Amino acid sequence: MKRVKPLRQAQYETLAAFRYALRKFIHFSEEAAQAAGLTPQQHQALLAIKGFPRGANVTVGELAERLQLRHHSAVGLVDRIVVEGLASRSTSDDDRRRVYVELTNRGEKVLAKLSSAHSKQLKQIGPELNRLLKRLG
Repeated sequence: MKRVKPLRQAQYETLAAFRYALRKFIHFSEEAAQAAGLTPQQHQALLAIKGFPRGANVTVGELAERLQLRHHSAVGLVDRIVVEGLASRSTSDDDRRRVYVELTNRGEKVLAKLSSAHSKQLKQIGPELNRLLKRLG
């Protein structure tokens, strides 16, 4: 078994500071989502759909993977964002079991506003995160 080299106090302090900075960003994100009338998970779903590498045609299964949810939990989340008018779903012509999810105009607008605020926040904290990452290396 490989022996683990203990960290120095400065490394623990850097890890703690990095985690604190991430937690502050997550807290900002949760509050921004709630202020926009969304749950944090709904916001994450909209972002995952819009930011999916292939663009359109995100399946519920792919969304579940991106959000690290079980498939049935992702189905429930998709149900809720569809009811809110933030997304729509469609079935594949080739495979009726494959369900695609895409944002509606309303979902696009809500996400654009939230993403702008998140981008500004990340620009503010980015230098600090970079500095902490360099200290870990």
